[in-house]
Formats: sequence, structure tokens, C-alpha cells
Amino acid sequence: MNIHEYQAKELLHSFGVKVTRGHVAHTVIEAEQAAIKLGCKNWIVKAQIHAGGRGKGGGVKFARTLAEVSEQTERMLGMNLVTHQTGKAGKLVQKVYIQEAYDIGKEYYLGIVLDRRLEMPVIMVSTEGGVDIETVAAETPEKIIKVGIDPVIGLRSYHLRKLAYGLNLNKAQMKEFSRFIPPLYDAYQKTDASLVEINPLVLLKNGEFIALDAKLNFDDNGLYRHPEIADMRDETEEDAAELEAAHYDLSYVKLDGNVGCIVNGAGLAMSTMDIIKQSGGEPANFLDVGGNASAETVARGFDLILRDKNVKAILVNIFGGIVRCDRIAKGILEAAREIHVHVPVIVRLDGTNAKEAGEILQEANIKEIIIAHDMREGAQLAVQAAKGDR
Repeated sequence: MNIHEYQAKELLHSFGVKVTRGHVAHTVIEAEQAAIKLGCKNWIVKAQIHAGGRGKGGGVKFARTLAEVSEQTERMLGMNLVTHQTGKAGKLVQKVYIQEAYDIGKEYYLGIVLDRRLEMPVIMVSTEGGVDIETVAAETPEKIIKVGIDPVIGLRSYHLRKLAYGLNLNKAQMKEFSRFIPPLYDAYQKTDASLVEINPLVLLKNGEFIALDAKLNFDDNGLYRHPEIADMRDETEEDAAELEAAHYDLSYVKLDGNVGCIVNGAGLAMSTMDIIKQSGGEPANFLDVGGNASAETVARGFDLILRDKNVKAILVNIFGGIVRCDRIAKGILEAAREIHVHVPVIVRLDGTNAKEAGEILQEANIKEIIIAHDMREGAQLAVQAAKGDR
């Protein structure tokens, strides 16, 4: 789950992390009141959407007067903000964050994320703050300093020194930096966060470090422990189809390709998307119907996928372990009866009752359904069908 910048800063502040002063506003009048309440000379008006790159898209503006605060807020509210993370569709701006403008000395990047290879959290810092960290990683990876934190021993002073040395901080700056990191790491651990990103982390001219921006993502599986964080969810920022899928215990993520995928198990789903790409196609979604998939959940999966106008073919790739293949086959037929399936459906079923499932599909004699004998053949047939080659 993602939250807005203003929510992230409120949460981090509760852990003692130094963040910028600011207030959220939903209208021009609220923005003016927020600016007056801050009592500063200059402000930053920041669009609040769940995406990075807002500045490049025109979603972050400097204001020298209250009139400029009002003007920038009026321009942003209701705009469709397009960034490299939103895609061409962009996102509707429904609120802004009025933030005090600070006298910045230097910008840095700071992030905390779980490294699954190391099996521990990793703190990353870079002198290249305020830019896309993906660009830094691709072009100048040596500028990213990473320190793994063994959960058994926790964050220690030598971790902080290594990070500080990597940023070329002087003695006084190292002292301030060493005060900033521990409460941030504490917030990462205690909120079940999957990502904490401060970009930029700024060194003010008075020598203090402060989070000029903040991004927090959370592990959905841990939200039951944090109802106060779950309440921060903004469903208007999420894909409607993904929300509906979650209601039916389906794990669905829309992508940009034209081959729809219905798979049981996250690992098999990732492998299915890989083999579609290897076969020259592009997956249109990630859809895991789960280990206890029923005919109804499979039918729901078809319904979600077919709403995507880009989908030209569907690959059903099921390994029958806990779930029986004949149950999946019945779900496919139920979907074909209840929903207008207008694209080719390539079906690969293996495992428990796979033979019975094949017989069920063959006896149905539905021209849109094509049976594949293995995973690679299924992917190749799906890619060919998506290109119009039957």
C-alpha cells in the first residue's frame, strides 16, 4: 500500500524524523490558510499523487507570495499530472501540499528497502539527490552506497559512519546525519514498511538534515497490525480493477501488453510473464487466482482481464496442486457462458485431474478455446493469437 507525501511526513514526524513543515489543502482557500498558518516568506506547492517525478511534470512549484500560492494551487487542482511513473494516462490531482521553502545547501538521496538476496534491510545513500535513483543506478552505480543491516544486531554506529563517509560528510555533518537515520530506520521497522525513500534528503545551510520529500510503501500483509496506516489508504489513487480483484481475493496488476494471464501462484505467474516476453509478446497483466481457485474466481479473472481493451488473447496457465484442474476448466466454461469472451483463450493445465479438465474443454467445443500441451507452447500460441495469427 502507498500513501501520500503529506501522510508519510506526518507518520515519520511521529517517530522523531525531521521533516518539512506543511499542510494539505483540497481547495484554493485551504491552500491560502495553510500558507498563512506556516508563517513563512516563501512556499512550495506540491501536487499529491501516488507517483514520483512530479516536479518534471509541473506538479511542484515555488511561490513567493500568497497570490502565487493561490495561483499555483488553482492551476494544479483538477489537472491530469503525467510523470514517468504514471504513464501516458497520468493521475488526477485532488489535493496539494503547502510546504515551507527552505534554504538548501546540498541534496542527497536516502532509501531503506528489503534486499531479498541479502535477506536483510539495506540503507542506500547517494550524493545524487533530487534525481531519479533508477537513472543513477543505471548510469553511475558507483555513486550509490549500500549498507545491509543484520536484524539480529540492528543499526549500529559503524553502519552510520560508512554511510556518512560515502557521502563525504565532514565531522559536524556526520553528527547531524547520525541523528537523522536511527528514527527513520525505526519507522521502517515498526510500520512494516516495504520502502522508505527520502529524495531529496537535504542539508540545510544551518547544518541540519531534513526530509524535503518522503515516500512510504507498506507490506499489505502487515496492515492488520497497523489500522491507523490502513486508514490512510486513498482508493482514488488505485486502479479500480485492482481494488475489485482484491475484493475477490485475486492478486491483479494491470500492465501495458496485449496477452492476458490467468495463473495460480505468484511464482508461476512471474514465470508465465517471462515466457510470454521470451516468445515475443507482452503480458497485459499479473493475475494470481490463488491456490484455492474456484470456478467463480476464474470467471471473475476473465471479467477483469477482458475489460482491458488492449487484450487480444488470454493464456490460462494452471498447475493443479491444491486446486484441481477440472475445477479450473469449469470456471473457464462458466466465464465463456456468462461473459462475452471475444478473444482466443489458450489453456495449459497440468497436475491434479488435468486429463479430466482437457476432456471437459474439448467436449465443450468452444472455438475460442485452444488447448496447449505445455507452458512454452501455450505462450507461443498466445503470442501468435494476440498478433492475429490463429
